[in-house]
Amino acid sequence: MLIVMRKNSDDGVQEKVKAYLIEKGFDIHQSTGANRVIIGVIGDTENLAEAEIQALPGVLQVVRIAKED
Repeated sequence: MLIVMRKNSDDGVQEKVKAYLIEKGFDIHQSTGANRVIIGVIGDTENLAEAEIQALPGVLQVVRIAKED
């Protein structure tokens, strides 16, 4: 799962999203670009609700990565 943060989300907001994910048992990988921060969620995200993540402050978009067969 990838979480795209809004341009204007500050470090505090990003830390809250990462803490939320870590608290749920996921590892994360942050990629910081010139205009966006993308948080990669590592682990079995099948039961992680996209709407729940989307509702967090600073989140622009949630992208679920399809499982391979």
